[in-house]
Amino acid sequence: MENEGAKKSIKERTKTKHKEKQPKEAKESSNKQVAELFSHLEIAKGANASLASRDIHPAVLVIGLQFADFKICGANARCIATLTAFKKVIQDYKTPEGTTLSRHLPTHLSPQISYLVNSRPMSVGMGNAIRHLKLEISTMDIDLADDDAKLLLCGKIDNFIRDRITVADRVIVSYGLQKIQDGDVILTYARSSVVQALLLEAHAKGIQFKVIIVDSRPRLEGKGLLRCLVDAGISCTYAFLHAVGFVLKDVSKVFLGAHAFMSNGALYSRVGTAMVAMMAKEKNIPVIVCCETYKFAEKVQLDSFVMNEQGNPDEMVNISTTSTPKAGLLDGWLHKPDLKLLNLLYDLTPSKYITTVITEVGMIPCTSVPVILREYKQV
Repeated sequence: MENEGAKKSIKERTKTKHKEKQPKEAKESSNKQVAELFSHLEIAKGANASLASRDIHPAVLVIGLQFADFKICGANARCIATLTAFKKVIQDYKTPEGTTLSRHLPTHLSPQISYLVNSRPMSVGMGNAIRHLKLEISTMDIDLADDDAKLLLCGKIDNFIRDRITVADRVIVSYGLQKIQDGDVILTYARSSVVQALLLEAHAKGIQFKVIIVDSRPRLEGKGLLRCLVDAGISCTYAFLHAVGFVLKDVSKVFLGAHAFMSNGALYSRVGTAMVAMMAKEKNIPVIVCCETYKFAEKVQLDSFVMNEQGNPDEMVNISTTSTPKAGLLDGWLHKPDLKLLNLLYDLTPSKYITTVITEVGMIPCTSVPVILREYKQV
């Protein structure tokens, strides 16, 4: 009996030692989940090429890693990269015996999509583009030869990129030029590819205006826009989000980009957008949003907590605005039991704070988003 008791105590001590050997950071990070209010939000698991299935195409592996590292960011850039990779998947695809391309190809695309979702949660535009591709596959003639079917699908992908993104952006820029006059002081937040194209085109047309770029940590996307506009010869002012109330006194118009538009007219965009729009509206400054219609979602969203994406909380630790890290008050946050970090990537702006939306189908109020969605369904 004494021997059995001794054995039990040895086992217990061994278990305790094993527990002690577990890295402290792993324990601490597991206890760092923020309040349950945010527990349902999507967190990027990261792309791991070594653990990926053999079914994952190399082109998808590459963009998955780039999505996870934010080397490709922005709704348009991510959507174009995804569709371009799927073109390569389709071109290299071989239909198994006993089935047809239109029946089996969606099954082959599923692990590719899952890998991208695990790399980083899918944007609304990407989801719409993938649904469009699946619809095109399902409506193809079942007797069509594989080579012809692949050629047809690749053409459909090219048409979607051209019509819904590339040409759409050009049309939005042409409409947006009507809203910029000489002497304007334009404020924009972070970096939107279509807003950037609009400002560059307005400058090329000889319109005299100034730009105030408002930016925020941790991504500091506005620095890239600032560099691009200054290189083009546009007069710019750069400020952080906490100074937006001060810089708004000189602003005549606010131009914003969009990640998505909900069917209730709410704007879903990078975090900080809602603050800029609400403060501008308070001062009776027009808030103009540039958004392609492929980013319109049928969902209804009333706040930023129902659907959002959590970024890496470690990104908030570095307080330096240069490439050299600089420790701040958040440094070592994992070892502080009462400190938890929440890095939300997007927020929601109610429709009442938005003056107009510029799309490729024209300038519309936010309330027309469901009308556009209905029209596209009927086509």
